[in-house]
Amino acid sequence: MGEVGKDTDRPKLIDAKGILKQNREFLDFFWDIAKPERETRLRAIENLVAYLKHGEKPDELKYTLKRLVDGLSHTREEARTGFSVALAQVLSAFEEISLRNTLDQIKEKHNLKTASKKLVRNVAFGNFFGVLALSQSARLHKEPQVLLECVQTLQALAQYRDHLRDLPRKTMVDILSETSEEVFEEVLLGALQTELTSAFSTPEQLELLLVAMQKFPSVLKPQKLQKLLGTSTIITADTLPKLVQVMKMAARSVKKEHFLPAVAFDLLQASLREGSFELFWNGAVVKGMLSEQPGPTHYLSFRMLGAALPLLSKSQLSLVLSGEVMKRYGEHTLSAQLPDRYKFSPEMEGYVGSFLQGCPDPEKQLTVMVAFTQLTNQGYPVVPSYWKVVEHLVPTAVQSYVEWLKDHFCQPHLESCLDFSTRRQAGQQDPIPQSENHVLRFRKWVVARLASIIENRQVQKEEELVKNVASFIFFHAFFDANKSSPDIPETECVLSVPLDAATRAATAETFYSLLQYLTHLPVVDDSADPSSLGKRRVFGLTSDGSTWIYSLVQYADLLLNHPKHARPCQAFSPEHRHAWESMLQSVENLQKKAKKSPSPEVSAFEQLFLLVGIQMFKAADESVELLKDLQSCVQKAQEKKSKRKKKVKSASGAEDESEEPHWVEVVVEILLSLLSQPSRLVRRVCKTVFSRVCPHLTHRALTAILDVLDPNKDEDESGVVVTDEKEGDKTKKDEVKEQDESDKDSDDSESSEEEEEEDDKDEAMEKAEEVDQNFRLELMKVLQGQNALATEEDGSDEEELDDEAMMKLDGSIAALFAEQKKKIQAKKDEKDRLRREKVLVRDFKIKVLDLVEVFLSKQGNNPLVLNMLEPLLSVIENGMKAEADQQEQNFLAKAADIFRNQLCRGKMYCRNVEGREAELHDLMERLINRAQTLADSSVSLYYFSAALYVLKVLRGVVHTETEGEKKARDPGERLMGKVDVERVTSCFKDALSCFMTKRKSPLTGTMFIDLFTRFPVLCVNLLDTAVGSITAGVREHQQGQACAMVLRALQARETQQILHGSKWTELCQRTVDQTAKSLEKVELKNKASQETVLKALELCQFLLKTVHQQKLDVDVGSLENALQALNGDGSLQKPGRLSDTYWSIMKHFGVQKPKVEKVKKAPEEQTEQTGPEKKKKKGFLPETKKRKNRKKTAPLENRDAAAPPRKAVATEEGDQGKKKKNRKRKRKERGGGGGGDPEGQSPPKQARTQQTAQTERPQKKRKGQKEKKGMAD
Repeated sequence: MGEVGKDTDRPKLIDAKGILKQNREFLDFFWDIAKPERETRLRAIENLVAYLKHGEKPDELKYTLKRLVDGLSHTREEARTGFSVALAQVLSAFEEISLRNTLDQIKEKHNLKTASKKLVRNVAFGNFFGVLALSQSARLHKEPQVLLECVQTLQALAQYRDHLRDLPRKTMVDILSETSEEVFEEVLLGALQTELTSAFSTPEQLELLLVAMQKFPSVLKPQKLQKLLGTSTIITADTLPKLVQVMKMAARSVKKEHFLPAVAFDLLQASLREGSFELFWNGAVVKGMLSEQPGPTHYLSFRMLGAALPLLSKSQLSLVLSGEVMKRYGEHTLSAQLPDRYKFSPEMEGYVGSFLQGCPDPEKQLTVMVAFTQLTNQGYPVVPSYWKVVEHLVPTAVQSYVEWLKDHFCQPHLESCLDFSTRRQAGQQDPIPQSENHVLRFRKWVVARLASIIENRQVQKEEELVKNVASFIFFHAFFDANKSSPDIPETECVLSVPLDAATRAATAETFYSLLQYLTHLPVVDDSADPSSLGKRRVFGLTSDGSTWIYSLVQYADLLLNHPKHARPCQAFSPEHRHAWESMLQSVENLQKKAKKSPSPEVSAFEQLFLLVGIQMFKAADESVELLKDLQSCVQKAQEKKSKRKKKVKSASGAEDESEEPHWVEVVVEILLSLLSQPSRLVRRVCKTVFSRVCPHLTHRALTAILDVLDPNKDEDESGVVVTDEKEGDKTKKDEVKEQDESDKDSDDSESSEEEEEEDDKDEAMEKAEEVDQNFRLELMKVLQGQNALATEEDGSDEEELDDEAMMKLDGSIAALFAEQKKKIQAKKDEKDRLRREKVLVRDFKIKVLDLVEVFLSKQGNNPLVLNMLEPLLSVIENGMKAEADQQEQNFLAKAADIFRNQLCRGKMYCRNVEGREAELHDLMERLINRAQTLADSSVSLYYFSAALYVLKVLRGVVHTETEGEKKARDPGERLMGKVDVERVTSCFKDALSCFMTKRKSPLTGTMFIDLFTRFPVLCVNLLDTAVGSITAGVREHQQGQACAMVLRALQARETQQILHGSKWTELCQRTVDQTAKSLEKVELKNKASQETVLKALELCQFLLKTVHQQKLDVDVGSLENALQALNGDGSLQKPGRLSDTYWSIMKHFGVQKPKVEKVKKAPEEQTEQTGPEKKKKKGFLPETKKRKNRKKTAPLENRDAAAPPRKAVATEEGDQGKKKKNRKRKRKERGGGGGGDPEGQSPPKQARTQQTAQTERPQKKRKGQKEKKGMAD
């Protein structure tokens, strides 16, 4: 009864929000609406509306409305959005809910007048999202008065721009766009009278007027505008100053957002509707916005330019794109190249790309492309030559634009360009020579733009266009026009300014770069053919099946056969012309042969002839010699093929000892000489050619390749001259970037180069401060010759030389120093030359590695591969010792990758070693011996891997044998092929002994584990050494590696097959004994010993498992004793891999891991430890950092008696973290409060004993330690 009485006396719960009356399913909807996942919110809103429709409960609907209105001011953006959308859906689904009541509820809940400063932001968002929900309910137009109040609420929210940005204005515009004309005229027009009248005051009010004019033109007629604004149109000469001020305000408001304000775009549309675009553009944009300093107003003008492109006609585009805005944009683009500058170019590229993508008119597209091309800085266009927007041009516009570029290359009309110069350029330029320089700069850009159009695969173009551009670039790179000819279109256009050598060189580099791209270009018209989708795509061919390089060679032959109309820049001698004709004849013969019997070498020779032939226009003399060698190679190859049946080829790959070199050797020499040229085209063609002739590679040809890589031979011995030429085959983007940086601000770059040269000279002079002895002697002779040196006999300090003698002495000294300066500069030049040569040679060797990689990938089973082991290892070993510059690292990484992945781990390897067994065994011994003598383990690993590769080659493929052969031969010999098991075993046994007995051996345990894994038959003979090393290893590391080796060997199936029966039992017994001995003397003192024990335990685990499964007669008693002694001190009780392995082994002996019982602490101890931690506050010093009160130190003799109870200690420590205002109370509690004994009070300072003082003295000397022993507990 008493309990019932207590229950009746409890206070009643007040459910003001009605939450307790609702069910859990209904409440979960509101939780899901506030979640950050968009899908979850939408699903919850849909389920809530369905639930309310199905339930039809007025209280739930009322609660829903209240809950959604409360959630409009949620702190999270996702939750606010969710509640707003949910409210809009509920209002749309239940029309019985009054919008008036909902709006009143929103205003009452989110009152801006009564909200505190901290909640103003959330309350403002609550009002905004409430109005947004009402507008999205699609019912607002049915209640005009509510619509009016919503608009007024949005007007009031406009002052909270810091929080809401322009969301109220956008919502107001959306409401206007959905409002009918009648409602606007009857309801909103009067409410918006103030805003419309003061439209020229702020961007928001002007935007509202422009939207209303666009939506309701019949309401806001010119007469109405005349009453509101005093003018019948927006764009007039009188309103331009006001519009400029409004746009400046809009520009500054979006300074950090980087987008076009809506009011500016609406003004553009209004000017077009009113027919006053030219007035608006020139008056408001050019004269108004651009009058400010470069900044937000200029960026707004640029954005208006980009946004206006889709709206303008062709004449208006010409007006806008040739005016002051474009010029200012060019100046900005040039100045924005400096670091830490805002770059508008990507934004303008987006505007132009959107225009080209949405404009189907090719004339407008051409107008825009030409206008941006004619925006130049001293003749060089501002936009990059590789411009991504070109891919949006329609084919007709692409054709027209290419023709325009070709015409302006021949006859540049720079007077029609919108050219500008910086202030520094304008002050330094000379008008007469600069005009020619502008033409040269413009032509370089045009050639690069033509090539970029072809190389951009997204550009829609036909094959004929590609041929025309390639022929145009080739013609102007190597030919001049004499007379116009209809057969040669390039001769019909006369150059207004002749081409100089620099322009021709740049054009030639662009041509070879374009040709390199065409060699791997798919058929241009093939993508449109649906029948070609299932076929394999062919690259580098035209639609008629010929290669691109062959079609260009035919075009070059056409030019050479019309000397009246075209002449080469470098005249062809009769010898050159004869070589050209013979090259064409050889190509025709090879093509005829390919049609009859196609072969890879025929295609390779054809590519080489065409490549060397097209190189004649660049280096004629060298190409003639190469063509002669190629023709002799073709003849020899045909002779070899006809006599192939009569010759017997040896299995070892040996070749006929003839005086004349084999044809493939000559081809290799030609390829090496071509690779010395820095050209990606040559590099690609050489790789293709070598992949087709590598099946015919001979030993001498391979030696020629490997000699280039040999670090022990000088570059002169390799017989290849590396040319020092400019890399003309970069990607177009890199080339454009390089040109832009070098051409756009030439004066700055020249001055910087001069400064760099001066700095280099200064550094050279500083390094030459240590004058050599010869210069010192020469200077002494000059001074002595003029009697300018003071001797011991001279007693006076006065000058003894007259003016003439001094002048003569000055001249002699000046000449001597000038000569010394020349010597220093010569040394520096020689050093730079050697450095450049080294870079070129290293780059050449990287290209030669491509040939090695191709040979290994195509001919991995060729016996010649074995001859590549030692040269590649020599390259790797020398690379490890060389300088660690980036190019050397790339060369070393490429060589190591080829050796490891293509050679040692390749799927194909040599399987025919008849007659070379002794040679291979000698090679393997050399490799293993070298691996033992190296100092670097990483290099030793490569040598050891090479030895394993040779061993794999000797083993070969194990063939199936009959039962009689299996019984006659030993299993080990059967599985090892042609390996001399005894010799190889002896070799690896010495290596294993070296690893186990030497403390600093370059060999590693991973090498031998790999050996045991790949050749388990061979490891049987090494097991005795490995098992003995379990205890005989020189270090713990070697002992652990021995355990790992033995474990890997015992796990092999082949090992168990060979050592079956008693041998297997004896091996297991011996291994158990050795492991037990190793565990007896080991100590778990450091990480190395723990790793050793872990490997030994893993071996023990396998041995015990094998003994139990196979029921072997093996005594494991010693092992059990050693294992028990290992855990004598209980160190293996802690969890870990070592402990888990140990106790899994002990389960075989019936020993389980003991369970560690957790001892619970006494309540007083827990209070003592956890009390201070619970009361610890953030921001205060820890106890160890606080200064102790020395006056309250207890003597050591009375320490036990003076100790207060534990509760007092906890209270005392907890009170030390309080504020300073409680200091008096804290001192009282320290003195005797908290229920402590009065004896616990600290004695005065004089009561300290001598022992206490002596104890505290050394502690004071220690930094960071406190006087703990002298303080009371």
